[in-house]
Amino acid sequence: MSPINTNDLNRIFEKLDQNGDGFVSLDELKWLLETIGVRASQDELQSLVGKKSLDLIDFMLFYDTIIKQNINGDDELEKDEVLQDNNLENDLAKAFDVYDVNGDGYISCEELQSVLSRLGFWNEYCGQDCRSMIKRYDMNSDGVLDFEEFKNMMLLTNS
Repeated sequence: MSPINTNDLNRIFEKLDQNGDGFVSLDELKWLLETIGVRASQDELQSLVGKKSLDLIDFMLFYDTIIKQNINGDDELEKDEVLQDNNLENDLAKAFDVYDVNGDGYISCEELQSVLSRLGFWNEYCGQDCRSMIKRYDMNSDGVLDFEEFKNMMLLTNS
């Protein structure tokens, strides 16, 4: 969405103000937004705008807000995604450390069994399950999970 000059905004406002009362109602604003592909309910618009109708100045402020959000929104979304990725990576690293009991950078079947036992999730039938779980995600077939394999396992099982 590129910025529109003031004259064009005036013309848009006048066209939207179908009854000529000097205000753009939420219905008229909703029609405009739907025309450009933005779906919003009447309640959403009212909470966003804070009024039942906009005069020309309010309309211009509303437009400026949308433009600024659109311009900054892409950068903000990218920053948010990077932060979320970093937070997820940190959380997974902490979880990996819990399972990597001896700190060697790998999760063995015995370590997995030990942690599951401490958490109350292990019984005599789980031994085979630990081996099959590790085997399922052990991409290099070394019998243990490294961090990348653990991360893939966690992301695949949580999707």
